[in-house]
Amino acid sequence: MLVAVTPSGAGGRLRPLADDGTPAGDEQHVQDLAGAVKRVESRDRPRWLWASTAEIYPRLNRAGVRVGRCYDLELAEALLLGAEGAWGQPRTLAAASARLAGRPVPPDPPARAAEPPGLSQDSLFDAFDDAATVPLEELAAVYRAQRRRVTALPELESAHALAPRAGGMRTLIAVESAGALVAVEMGRAGLPWRADVHDALLRERLGPPSPMGGPPAHLAELGARLNEALGQRVHPDSPAELLRAFARVGIMLRSTRKWELEHVDHPAVPILLEYKELYRLWTAHGWTWLDQWVTDGRFRAEYIPGGVVSGRWATRGGGALQIPKVVRRAVVADPGWTLVVADAGQLEPRVLAAVSGDRRLARAAAEGDLYAALAAEAFDGDRTKAKIALLGAMYGATSGMAAPALAALRRFYPTAWDLVEEAARTGESGGLVRTWLGRTCPPSSVTWREGYDEPGAEADFRGGAKGRARGRFTRNFVIQGTAAEWALVLLARLRTTLAGHAAELVFFQHDEVIVHCPRAESDAVADAINSAADEARTLLFGDTEVRFPLDVSIVERYSDAK
Repeated sequence: MLVAVTPSGAGGRLRPLADDGTPAGDEQHVQDLAGAVKRVESRDRPRWLWASTAEIYPRLNRAGVRVGRCYDLELAEALLLGAEGAWGQPRTLAAASARLAGRPVPPDPPARAAEPPGLSQDSLFDAFDDAATVPLEELAAVYRAQRRRVTALPELESAHALAPRAGGMRTLIAVESAGALVAVEMGRAGLPWRADVHDALLRERLGPPSPMGGPPAHLAELGARLNEALGQRVHPDSPAELLRAFARVGIMLRSTRKWELEHVDHPAVPILLEYKELYRLWTAHGWTWLDQWVTDGRFRAEYIPGGVVSGRWATRGGGALQIPKVVRRAVVADPGWTLVVADAGQLEPRVLAAVSGDRRLARAAAEGDLYAALAAEAFDGDRTKAKIALLGAMYGATSGMAAPALAALRRFYPTAWDLVEEAARTGESGGLVRTWLGRTCPPSSVTWREGYDEPGAEADFRGGAKGRARGRFTRNFVIQGTAAEWALVLLARLRTTLAGHAAELVFFQHDEVIVHCPRAESDAVADAINSAADEARTLLFGDTEVRFPLDVSIVERYSDAK
C-alpha cells in the first residue's frame, strides 16, 4: 500500500494510492499530520510517498512518529536524472512537476546553512509553508512518471559501459529512501557524547583555554618555540609565511603538508608538525565546537544521504564524518548501555571481486584477509605488494612500487582488471559509468564539490590530463559507489531488525556503523549487524563466494573499538 503525503501548516493531506500511483481512495485533509501518519502507520504499514524525507520526516519523528518505509521523490529524481544523462538538474518536486508539464523548471533552493542543535530546531519546523505545498495530484503524477522512467532505463544502459543489474534502480531508490529515514532518526538520537571528557582531553592536549579568546596555552607555547627555531616571527597557521620563513633558512618547500615536512631536517619541523595537529584539534573540535554541537549529552549531526557524487553520505555542519581518534574518547555509552561498533574491512576490494565476476579473485575474497590470500596466490606471500596492486587498480596508481604489482594483478586476475580498465577508458573518453544498482557518474562537463564537511576539491574533467584524471575518477566510482550501496542495504536491513527495540542507530560513516544499546542486548545487536551485512551481500550479489566480514567491537567508548 502506498500513501501520498503533502504537509500544510501543522496538518496536511493524505491519499492512498495503488502501487502504480493511481488513486486507491479518497483524499483526506488532517489538522494533525503527525497524529494521522502515526494512526495509518500502526494500522496499515504503508510505504509513504512524499517529496522529501529531509523536509517532512524530522517534524514527524520529533512528534514520536516512526515510519517503516517511504519513497523519497526528490532522491529518486536525482538518481533518474543522472541515469538519463541530466546529472545535477533541479530535482525538487516542483522542478520534476514542471518538467512533466512542460513548464519552466524552477531551480532548487540553496542549501540551508548548518544550524547547531542549540538553535531551537524544534521551533523551526512547527509548520510548513503553505506556499511551498504541492497538490497531491502532482505528487502522484511525478511518481507515476518516475516509474515509467525506471522501466525505460534498460534502453539507455546499452549506450554506457558497465550496465547495472536488472531492476537495480528500483532497489537503489528503495534503499536510498530508507537511508534518508535512518539519517533523520540518527540525527535526532545523537551520538552519546561526554562533554566533561571532551573538555578534559582538550586541556590535556592544548592546555587551558585563553581567557582572551586566543590560542590555548600549549599552542601559544609551540608558536613561540617555532619562532625561536626559525629565528623570526611567523604565524604558524599561515602557509605563505612558513614557506618564506623556511626559504630564508635555505629550505625550499612546495607546501607545508605533513608528507613534505617529514623529509626536512630542521629543528622547526617537529614543532610545526605538533602545532598543526593541535591547531586542527582546537579549530575543528575545540571548545567552540563542543559548545555548539553537544547538547544534553549528545552530538546531533545533520546527515546528507547521497551527499557525495559516489553515493557516500556527507554531513552539514559539525564534521560528524571527520571525528579524529583522540576525540573519540569522548564518545561514551550511557550508564548500563554499550556501543556496538562494526567496521567492514577491505570493503572496496571485496566489492571489486563481486562486481567483476573474477572467479579467482572471488575465491581470495572468501577468506578473512583478502590481501593475505592474494599474496599467497599471486605475490609470493608479500601482503604489501598485494595490497598496493589491488588499491592501485582501483585508484589508478600506475608508477613506482605499483607498476610491478599491477603487472601481476593483470596476469592473475584479468577479469577484475578489465572491469576497472573499461571504467577508466569510458571516463577518459567522456562517457558515463554506473554502479552495480545504477547510480550514474556526472558527465565530463560538470564541475562538482565532493561533499559538505569534506574539503573535496573542485574537479572539471575534460580532455588531456584532465581526461586521465576523469578516468581515475570513473575507475573508482563504480567500486566506491557500489560499496556505498552495500552499506546502504546493510543500514536499511539493520534499521528494520532494530525496530521496536531499545537499541538505536547513532552513527554511520561509509563502512562503519555504531549502535547504542542496553548492555544486555549487545550480543544480539552484534548478531543483527552481521546478519544485515550478509543479507546485503545476498541481495546485491546473489550466490557469490565473496564475503564481507565485519570487525565488531562491544565497547563502552568509541576509542576502544578495534
